Amino acid sequence: MLKITKDEATLWHRRMLLLRRFEEKCAELYNATKIRGFLHLYIGEEACATGLIPFLKPEDSIIATYREHAHALLRGVSARAVMAEMFGKATGCCKGRGGSMHIFDKSLRFFGGNGIVAAGLPLAVGVALGDKMQKRKAVTVVFFGEGAMAEGEFHESMNLAKLWKLPVLFACENNFYAMGTALARSESETNLTVKAASYHMKVRSVDGMDLAVTARESLAAINEVRESGNPQFLEFQTYRFRAHSMYDPDLYRDKAEVTEKQKRDPILIFEQHMREQGFNPDEIRPQVEASVKAEIDDAVKFAEESPVEEISDLLKDVTTPVGAGS
Repeated sequence: MLKITKDEATLWHRRMLLLRRFEEKCAELYNATKIRGFLHLYIGEEACATGLIPFLKPEDSIIATYREHAHALLRGVSARAVMAEMFGKATGCCKGRGGSMHIFDKSLRFFGGNGIVAAGLPLAVGVALGDKMQKRKAVTVVFFGEGAMAEGEFHESMNLAKLWKLPVLFACENNFYAMGTALARSESETNLTVKAASYHMKVRSVDGMDLAVTARESLAAINEVRESGNPQFLEFQTYRFRAHSMYDPDLYRDKAEVTEKQKRDPILIFEQHMREQGFNPDEIRPQVEASVKAEIDDAVKFAEESPVEEISDLLKDVTTPVGAGS
């Protein structure tokens, strides 16, 4: 466990509670048909992003998957901007055009949200190559699920990142189910670090349910990538408590399995760490919960009161390919 003060413990605690309550509110709003389209929740995986993103510098870059609300919030995209985007409103971070799966903020070097499995991996290689060519000492972190490791883009990206000595941290959030397919049914090699190590880069595999562990190992990996300029692979072994998406009936895993995994809730594990360091989370939590609720309620109100984009603006920022008809 990283030695932390009471204020630091409260901050880390709040970060995870914000992510959990934000996602729960999104599920509620989805069922009320205020959020449409696809919605992939991060509930259960909060320790992964929380243990990594706060250690990044402003000049670093993040590329995420379509399960990226938590990553955006931790990077500094406001709850208002994320919620308005989910509502399809003009005040969203992408003017309502991206929705849940395509959160993006160039000013924060948060380059998406991506709706295609593994598509963020080659983008990360390109961003890191650009940084290297311009002599910027920046780290590019790309989050992806274990299902992406069965895609060709994973192997191409790992190969080029190592060949070109690019400062990419490949952060795999392994929740053991690629959509509805268990890891053992889709991958002949279920030890993901073996695949990554074949590209001759340093690999780590950590308990992605324990914030103290993810924070310690993420910080070490970020610092090493920054100093060496070489890529690394970091696997978070985690578990999503909800279905793959809100459309998913979740029939591919036993309810008993989910119940057993929920005993290792990352928030509860961190609260136990707090107790071990002499802090009582039961005293801290009410104030934190109230603060989180106020932030989320404000975001929902902002999204509900925001306008949709004007029809006259729908072709704004849309370019016509050279040679295309008028």
